[in-house]
Amino acid sequence: MGSQKQLQKKQVKGEEKKEVNFISLIITVAVGAVIWFISAPAGLDERAWHLFAIFVATIIGLIIKPLPMGGVAILSITAVVLTRTLGLKEALSGFQNTTIWLIVIAFFISRGFIKTGLGNRIAYMFVKKFGKKTLGLSYSLIVSDLILAPAMPSNTARGGGIIFPIIHSLSRTFGSDPKDGTEKKIGAYLIKVGFQGNMITSAMFMTAMAANPLAATIAKSAGVNITWTGWVVAAIVPGIVSLIVIPYFIYKVFPPEIKETPAAANIATQKLKEMGPLKKAEWSMIAVFLLILALWIFGEKLGIDSTTTALIGLSVLLITSVLSRNDVKKEEGAWDTLVWFAALVMMATYLNDLGMIPWFSKWMGGAVQGLPWIWALLILALIYFYTHYFFASNTAHVSAMYAAFLGVAITTGAPPMLTALILGFFSNLFGCLTHYGAGPAPVFFGSGYVSQNKWWSIGFGISIIYIIIWGIVGGLWWKVLGLW
Repeated sequence: MGSQKQLQKKQVKGEEKKEVNFISLIITVAVGAVIWFISAPAGLDERAWHLFAIFVATIIGLIIKPLPMGGVAILSITAVVLTRTLGLKEALSGFQNTTIWLIVIAFFISRGFIKTGLGNRIAYMFVKKFGKKTLGLSYSLIVSDLILAPAMPSNTARGGGIIFPIIHSLSRTFGSDPKDGTEKKIGAYLIKVGFQGNMITSAMFMTAMAANPLAATIAKSAGVNITWTGWVVAAIVPGIVSLIVIPYFIYKVFPPEIKETPAAANIATQKLKEMGPLKKAEWSMIAVFLLILALWIFGEKLGIDSTTTALIGLSVLLITSVLSRNDVKKEEGAWDTLVWFAALVMMATYLNDLGMIPWFSKWMGGAVQGLPWIWALLILALIYFYTHYFFASNTAHVSAMYAAFLGVAITTGAPPMLTALILGFFSNLFGCLTHYGAGPAPVFFGSGYVSQNKWWSIGFGISIIYIIIWGIVGGLWWKVLGLW
């Protein structure tokens, strides 16, 4: 817990020191201005081109961060209105999107796991049961992540707030510390597995990573309706195979020096003893978790959609005092997400309505014209995956490229649902590549256990495994499901 508080303090200090970066702000505005004053391509509405200019500037802003993400979004909404690209009502339309509210409410629900201590308890229970060997210990950590994933949309909070502190504590206990050159004893291995496991679990549930609902929303605007259940059913088989294969692969190519960890189970037992029996708040959290999980799976048959389910869960947490009004008010990540998601969804929607996405899809489709749809989809998916080297945010990548690549693939004859899901899954898995490409990456990498060269080389190897598993195993599973 101490390391977690120190990490949070460092993050807060970093944000306070760099609240506004004027050089980055000038670059962001300049990029948008340059595109704005270029003549719109033939056959494209001028408003669409101007909105595209603001959209590109927004993506640049999300990458180089002249302001926090919420601040960038507010500037973008303001620019859309002041330039009369869209009216005020249209510019604020993103706040009406129910999928955005689903992810915001899920942030509040995830706060319950952290506040009650249930998240830590679950992780320690698995460590106690399966943590006698290093390989078993790694599996216990990613299974803990898997259980928490459906109700924790911030993979940074899940990985950095719950899993990472446990890994850090265990590593120090076994005498593994980068400060004295003992990182390879066990810490480096657990750090790498913990991070990669987080990428996989994020891909398995629509509510496990903040940008997943954004991808689903963009897909819906293209006529593809991905349900919560549809996402998890499609991801479950390749996801589980990945969770089994990846820790073993890392164990072989980046082996820990310590292979036996009997003390880990003892540590977990002691931690659980200190926590005592399940408290009332934890029982309430378990009940709410099971309730919302059941309604996300079966609610559509009862006429209850995913966002309504999240509202029910939050209401129960408030009624049972697991969460307070102050908890909701202070969940800055949720409110910040509401603002920038609303801006991105609004722009993505109107880029499609004004003809920008259809125009770009038609133009890009020429590059894969004549190819069988399966080859066109493969090429587009690989480009989509590996261009993540140029992004420091899953959300920025999804915002910039998901709609266009989905549109192009569909024009080649690729099944819409299959395409939308593959791009959605890759929108999480491509975070494996770098130490900056996903929210949890700086947290795990910043611990100093794994060098940048190792992080990138192992990440690239894992990317190939992901593509093979999700392409072959996933492809066969999706064939069974009738997605193609």
